[in-house]
Amino acid sequence: MYRRFLNNSDYLGIITQDALMQLTRGNDERFIQAEEAAEMSVVEYLSENYEVKQELSKGKYIAEYDRRITYPVGVHIYFEGQIYEVIRSISGYRKPMTTVYWEECVNADIDAEHATGYSQFNTYYPGDMTNYNGVVYICLVENGYKFDDIRIPMVSGWQEAFTTPWQPIVYSLWAVVEYESAFYTLMTLDGFDNNIDPFTSDCWGAIADYDPAYNDYELSEHEYVVYDERVFYPETDVNADIPQLGCNLALHDPRNYNLKKHMVRLALYELTKLIAPNNVSVVRMRDYEDSMKWLNDAAKLRLNPQIPRKLDETKKTVTDWQIATFQTEYDPYKNPWLT
Repeated sequence: MYRRFLNNSDYLGIITQDALMQLTRGNDERFIQAEEAAEMSVVEYLSENYEVKQELSKGKYIAEYDRRITYPVGVHIYFEGQIYEVIRSISGYRKPMTTVYWEECVNADIDAEHATGYSQFNTYYPGDMTNYNGVVYICLVENGYKFDDIRIPMVSGWQEAFTTPWQPIVYSLWAVVEYESAFYTLMTLDGFDNNIDPFTSDCWGAIADYDPAYNDYELSEHEYVVYDERVFYPETDVNADIPQLGCNLALHDPRNYNLKKHMVRLALYELTKLIAPNNVSVVRMRDYEDSMKWLNDAAKLRLNPQIPRKLDETKKTVTDWQIATFQTEYDPYKNPWLT
């Protein structure tokens, strides 16, 4: 699937929302078609001398905010249609765990530096190995983004509670029992009668199933939930952090301004061609020609596109272009620097 460097709001700097809707007819596939063509032109011209693919990746891998994901400081996310930088770590919610998903790999032949780094956007199967914080782990049970079951190695947050089948005996406050395939906890001792079953007694409270959409679980030994027919309580904060501007988010767009500007122009030209190839406006043609000239000049190093240069084996910038820079004619007798 094509990852977009641009987003729909990037176009609104040079075209109105209504005009953009007329071009796309509400079909986002047209954006992808146009941006793929624009990106091909950019890469074709700039890839020889510049790290243009790395710069494009800065925009392509900005993900939409997802409550399941924990975002470290410095990454960028889309939140409410805008690009933000994470300035304080944002934790995702954590589900209870009834099985061990990861095990630390003790094989001395496995080098942590060569193991694939762990990503919450990946999907893992038994036998897969990953490097998380310098330690190699092997997957025991399938988990990951596609399963809607993200399990970071050795990260939990819930503790399993001790449960027993209900019997007509004396119980202590907050004891957890199972009765007729449901779980109950003793919430009060006022008027408690150990001969009355939990379903009938007002002293017992039914324990609800874990709900990932609920985000107000208290850090308490008595905040019980049922998950996979077992009872758990939080031992750390298991709720997702709320994204807030100025608290853990700051407005910041990491994409190269020049690439964004010219990608929009080229993509708009391609969008117009998809609708009326024989009736492209003068404005779109002029913007397209200006951007193609910019690409051509940048490729020949006549201007600085503010994109990191490619380096050779000696960690110096590639210098194959220098012959073309000094040479004004391919006829050697017409080059003044030879005379």
